Amino acid sequence: MISKVKKAQKGPSWVEVGLGAALSVVLGVILGAVYLVTKPVQSVKDIPKDAPSGAVYYIEGSRDFNKASVIEEKRKSFTDGESISVQEGELNAFIGSVAKPAASGKPGDKNAPPADQKMLTPGTLNVRIRSGSIQFANPVAYNIYGFAGSIIVQATGTFSRHGGGFEFDPESIFVGGCPIQHFLFVRSFVLKKLLFTQQVPDDLAAAWAKASDVTVVGNTLQVKMP
Repeated sequence: MISKVKKAQKGPSWVEVGLGAALSVVLGVILGAVYLVTKPVQSVKDIPKDAPSGAVYYIEGSRDFNKASVIEEKRKSFTDGESISVQEGELNAFIGSVAKPAASGKPGDKNAPPADQKMLTPGTLNVRIRSGSIQFANPVAYNIYGFAGSIIVQATGTFSRHGGGFEFDPESIFVGGCPIQHFLFVRSFVLKKLLFTQQVPDDLAAAWAKASDVTVVGNTLQVKMP
């Protein structure tokens, strides 16, 4: 009888205690990440001199729509195998021109496309080049179980050779206010699914694969061909 009472009063095992503690830590990390992701990112023209520690800012790259002919000339030169040097305004104007327009329809139109039900919907990529670094950013709309809003995904770095070609090598990646550059699998998902979502035209992709060097010098991107 006494042994049965003792058995009934026995507490959780060390394995159960350890598992509970581990789950608590994981839950805390997830909640902390969600808080940082949804933390507002301030869009500014310049980083404030008295910026508080931990604050995340976003500076949008310029667009130069007045150089359409220059952009086309550089595109032709590049695809013909010549080295080129481009600025952020030219890149953003080109990206905007090849971005697929969103489907639209008049309210009440039976033939209008259904509302986008995707949980994550990336926008149009934006480029900013400053002081030897290049920043790629994308606004991402989210609609997750009734919670809707938008966040800025941005990454800053340079280019380096990987295998047979050059790829963007980020030094920092932010999803909203959350830094994720040290989380390998997460950063791979963010770069492929949230940032670089627009398809590169075939002629440019073929020319890029032949580049012998890609550097960011000052405020320009320089692509050297063999």
